[in-house]
Amino acid sequence: MDFDIIGDIHGQYDKLECLLRRLGYEQRSGAWRHPLRAAIFVGDFIDRGPQGVETVQAVRAMVEAGSALAVMGNHELNAIAWHTPDLRQPGEYLRPHLSERWGQKNRHQHQAFLAQVEHNPTLHAELVDWFLTLPLWLDLDGLRVVHACWHAPFIEWLAPRLARGNLLTRDLLIDATTEPVDPEEKDTSTPSVFKAVEALIKGLEIPLPAANDFLDKDGIGRHRVRVQWWNEGATRYRDIAMLPEPERLALPDLPVPPQVRLPDLGRKPIFFGHYWMTGTPRLQSDHAVCVDYSAGKGGPLVAYRWEEGKPLDACSFVTSD
Repeated sequence: MDFDIIGDIHGQYDKLECLLRRLGYEQRSGAWRHPLRAAIFVGDFIDRGPQGVETVQAVRAMVEAGSALAVMGNHELNAIAWHTPDLRQPGEYLRPHLSERWGQKNRHQHQAFLAQVEHNPTLHAELVDWFLTLPLWLDLDGLRVVHACWHAPFIEWLAPRLARGNLLTRDLLIDATTEPVDPEEKDTSTPSVFKAVEALIKGLEIPLPAANDFLDKDGIGRHRVRVQWWNEGATRYRDIAMLPEPERLALPDLPVPPQVRLPDLGRKPIFFGHYWMTGTPRLQSDHAVCVDYSAGKGGPLVAYRWEEGKPLDACSFVTSD
């Protein structure tokens, strides 16, 4: 089957509806359907925009009707953790509400979705339960899909610990959402549930050399930087760091830690979201495609029209604009 891989929606249901119509989908029997194709969603259905519930309900209806597949994004995992009590700390949750350091930031990031569901605990619980049915990755006959990073060693290590279909279980939620206290434990050289899930749905991050911190898109100071894991030829901070060009070129010309260098990614196309790309949609490599073009911050919602047996082509992108 041929697929339309659709990027991070972030509560922009109007853009999703426009994009689906452009792709030739129609509303029939309660779900968007295409006569010949199916959609694959890369996660991050909620937060940022005001139509998170409408977006989740539309995607869920498509998945249940068999007209779409979907993987979990970091915002779905955050929503699960926000809603799940932390039994180690009475009154607190796995994504802290009360923490002086994190509570206000966590609520701010999640506020658009909470505005729709916090007053309706039944709906809130129902949607969180559905988020737990989303796999962390898809490895299909002709393509692979993950929210942020295809990390084959972590996938191989994590798979036997998950429920059938590459699903997180509630028993794994503490390990999957609890950041190690020791910063060295965040190093990607050895696996753990937290590090594996973090890599797959948030991407690889590495510590920056001393005195090279920066502000992210939300104005939060960062001492670690996301890397272009798909750039198999990059070996130095200046080449691999995901920063605007002035900040990237200001980094020292040093090699990155060896564990950041992933093994051969293979030739099967890998589709992902997460990275807030801008500008004209483009291929990241001849076998890697990001479909997140900042729909949650004024950009278009983007899809890639994948056809089995055909090489990746930048002409295969379709946008909501």
